[in-house]
Amino acid sequence: MLRGYYTATAGMIAQQRRQETLSNNLTNALTPGYKRDQATLKSFPELLIQRMESNTMPTSQGRRIPQSTTIGSINTGVYVQETIPDFTQGALRATGTTTDMAIVNGTMPDETGNVLFTVQNGDGDVRYTRNGNFTVDGQGYLTSNEGYYVLNQDGNPILTDGQEFNVTPEGNVELAGQAIPLGLAYSPDANQLIKEGEGLYQLAEDQEALTDVRDNADVTYSIQQGSLEDSNVDMNQTVTEMMQAYRNFETNQKVLQAYDRSMEKAVNEIGRVT
Repeated sequence: MLRGYYTATAGMIAQQRRQETLSNNLTNALTPGYKRDQATLKSFPELLIQRMESNTMPTSQGRRIPQSTTIGSINTGVYVQETIPDFTQGALRATGTTTDMAIVNGTMPDETGNVLFTVQNGDGDVRYTRNGNFTVDGQGYLTSNEGYYVLNQDGNPILTDGQEFNVTPEGNVELAGQAIPLGLAYSPDANQLIKEGEGLYQLAEDQEALTDVRDNADVTYSIQQGSLEDSNVDMNQTVTEMMQAYRNFETNQKVLQAYDRSMEKAVNEIGRVT
């Protein structure tokens, strides 16, 4: 019976975490470049149950020999193993704002490959994003809406001096007679990137530094100025999955309550000494 408590509780915790992931997706449904998270559920490792016993040998000394008998296997429920971002392309939306940019994926030699903008966070570290909702700050630098510098191919902030500029499909910022290549990184396995918040991604500890997309001849892409990539969150599907997670949570909750009533009866009635 106690085993049933743990199984039902594990199911409730898993569905609660899944609900939190779906809620976060729904909250960011209108965030440009946002990639929805997918919670993966996995069962706990299967356990093998054995009965420990001993048999008395028919000898003058009556020695006991320890033995074990296999009873069977048991599974103790499920848990959320990890949340994985889904990097599928979001729909493009025209804004008409020259500082807005969207990455349009083309051919990717790797199934989980993706192209990302490079920016510099408040600590001066390089981060990656699909959110091209950029602006120009008071000093004339191209920045994200959070105030992070957008980097060029050499890893330096892009200074516009407040002048108008054009962005070519190859990702070159044409400004004052010069072409400044945007910092566009290619990740062969975007699933290894770690979400940091505010639409930023960082590398995993064991992940190699990302290379410039222009160094990968097999990758095709284009930059569309005056447009933004919408999130890839399907609001109808997300709401449906949230209802499903709630129902699953409710089912596990009822199982837990049934075990609780059975335990109460066992303690207060069956175990009563008259």
